[in-house]
Amino acid sequence: MHIDLRHLRTIRAIARAGGLARAADELNITQSALSHQMRGLEDQAGVELFVRRAKPLRLSAAGQKLLRAADRILPEIEALADEFRALRQGRAGRLHIAIECHACYDWLFPVLEQFRRAWPDIDIDIRAGFAFEALAALRREEVDFVITSDPEPSTELTFHPLFDYAPTFVAAATSPLAAKPFVEAEDFRDETLLTYPVERARLDIFTGLLTPAHVEPRAVRPVELTAVMLMLVGAGRGVAVLPDWVLRDVKRNPDYITRPVTASGLTRRMFAATRAEDATQPYMAHILRLARSEPVKLQR
Repeated sequence: MHIDLRHLRTIRAIARAGGLARAADELNITQSALSHQMRGLEDQAGVELFVRRAKPLRLSAAGQKLLRAADRILPEIEALADEFRALRQGRAGRLHIAIECHACYDWLFPVLEQFRRAWPDIDIDIRAGFAFEALAALRREEVDFVITSDPEPSTELTFHPLFDYAPTFVAAATSPLAAKPFVEAEDFRDETLLTYPVERARLDIFTGLLTPAHVEPRAVRPVELTAVMLMLVGAGRGVAVLPDWVLRDVKRNPDYITRPVTASGLTRRMFAATRAEDATQPYMAHILRLARSEPVKLQR
C-alpha cells in the first residue's frame, strides 16, 4: 500500500469540506480527479474510506484512521517545510560556539542575550574550546563560531577581527610593584603568577613577555574562575595579567592596582573564526557586529 502526502491532504480536505466538490475547490483540482485519486487509494487499502450514501459525505472507520494519521503527520511536514524555508532565507540555523578565552564570558553573555532576542529561531550552544581542538572542530562542522586570539592561515576558515585589548597587570594595593608606572618581565621573577588553567602558549603574559624574555615566575598557580583569581590577588596571594575589559571595576577599587605590561603596553586582538561559506549568513553578520561592540561598552 502506497500513501503519499497528497492522499493525506485530500482526506483532510474532504473531512473539512464535507463533500468532494468543495474539497476539490479547496485543493484546486477537478472533482473527477479527486474521485479517481480516492478510488485508487481505496483499491490499495482494500477498504472503503467513505460512507457514500451519507449526506453530507462521511468518513468510514477506516477513513477516520487515515484522517487521524493525516492530522498527526501533516503538521509535522508543514513545520519542517517552514524550518527549511527559514533556513533558506537565513532566519534559522545553528550557532554552536567554542571559546578559547576564559575571560570572554564576561562580554559574550550580553552579546548572546541581544542576539537571542533578534534571532529566536537560531539554535545556540556554547562549549569551552580548551577541552578540545576548537578550530579542528569548526572544520568538521561540530561547532560554527570560535572565539580565539590565535588565528592561523587557512583557506577553509575566515578569521574576523573583533577588537583589540590590552593584557593588564593587577596586584594588591600593598604590592611593592604599586610604586611602578608599568611592569616588566623581571618584575614577575619573584611573584606567584595566577593564570587560567591552559597551556602557556595560550596565555598572553607568556607569549607576549615572559617566554621571549626567558623569565620564569617564582610560582605559577592555575585558577579556573576570574572572580576567584581576583579574590586571591586582593588577598596578596599572587598577581595576574588579565584583559583590560575584565578589570573595569577593579580599576576603581582601592584594594587593587593595575598597571600596563611594559612601557608601551601589550596589545592583542580577538578574532571570531567561522567556516568561509558561513560568513555571509545574516545572523552570522549580526553576532559579529554585536561581538565587536560589547567590549567597547565594557571598557568605558
